[in-house]
Amino acid sequence: MKTTIQLEEIAMLGLGIYAFSLLPYSWWLFLALFLVPDIGMIGYVINSKFGALSYNIFHHKGLAIIIYGIGISIPNETLQLSGIILFVRSAFDRILGYGLKYEKGFKFTHLGEIGKKS
Repeated sequence: MKTTIQLEEIAMLGLGIYAFSLLPYSWWLFLALFLVPDIGMIGYVINSKFGALSYNIFHHKGLAIIIYGIGISIPNETLQLSGIILFVRSAFDRILGYGLKYEKGFKFTHLGEIGKKS
């Protein structure tokens, strides 16, 4: 099942990269913004509950799609870019096995415990 999930996430990563290619931005910007969603990890400085909430906000594909959709409907290329970056980063993290976080701690995700062989 892990391979199936990874293949699905690779396809979503490709979709996000394609969507970015339709925008008028340079590729260096894509690379520069790629790690920005990880700012959500700062919440773990406060505690695990707040850390999980902030991480999950910045790594939730549904939210990324909503932001992108709003960007299309208004139209606003900055919102489209924001949605794409959130979506692509979420897909990339899931390829590596980093899912949405549980309040128990950073290594507990909806894809299983990070570092634990399944």
